[in-house]
Amino acid sequence: MKTSNKKRVLAVGAHPDDVEILCAGTLALLKNNGWDIATATIANGDCGSATLNRDEISTIRMKEAENSAKLLNGKYYCVGNRDVYLFYDKSTLEKTINLIRTVKPDLVITHSPVDYMSDHEVTSSLVRMACFTAGIKNIETESPPFYSIPYLYYMDALDGKDYFGSEIKPTTLVDISDVMNIKEKMLAAHDSQRSWLMEHHGMDEYIISMKNFSANRGEKMGVKYAEGFRQHLGHAYPQDNILKKELNEMVKVL
Repeated sequence: MKTSNKKRVLAVGAHPDDVEILCAGTLALLKNNGWDIATATIANGDCGSATLNRDEISTIRMKEAENSAKLLNGKYYCVGNRDVYLFYDKSTLEKTINLIRTVKPDLVITHSPVDYMSDHEVTSSLVRMACFTAGIKNIETESPPFYSIPYLYYMDALDGKDYFGSEIKPTTLVDISDVMNIKEKMLAAHDSQRSWLMEHHGMDEYIISMKNFSANRGEKMGVKYAEGFRQHLGHAYPQDNILKKELNEMVKVL
């Protein structure tokens, strides 16, 4: 059972900074609407540096994720797998189920089932199964069963495209224009990634590219900035659109 009557959202990314890029604005809006906020990653970010070793960069990146979550008075969790070595296996699934049981979310947001990299896709599959099975008592984890299947939404794939370059169209858009400043601050908390991306990708557009994509989604609903989602509507999952219910005129259903 929950210890608070407040509603709770859990956003799960593969790596530190994923949720900031793709759904931090929506988290900020929910926080302003009285929700408790939690963020999590399946991996610890240990490949996110061209100069630091795994332990050094993972320690930095998890601290950055924690600082980002604190901007929404939220809590950050890390399942603890290594970057790239993210697989749908018994151990990782059990740890993801334990995450759901620990946070007890009403709403979960995670990666698109189809994305540009397999770490994101595996995270999506793990979170989907964990939401569905968190109440099964014969699955033993450190935290006890959580007997409620939460709402589940998938974030946009990065750049809104699959790995063939085809557009993945969101079904729910959220106007984040009024909270872009906090989204930008949350992404900026991941300071280590700016230098790594410059070294690895030859780019210095960490925040600019995020804002450009948010502006692209904003165009689809006639606002400055937006974030896109698709709701999981499979068997036993809640069917009503909780984002529309909670955020009202800030949401456009396509």
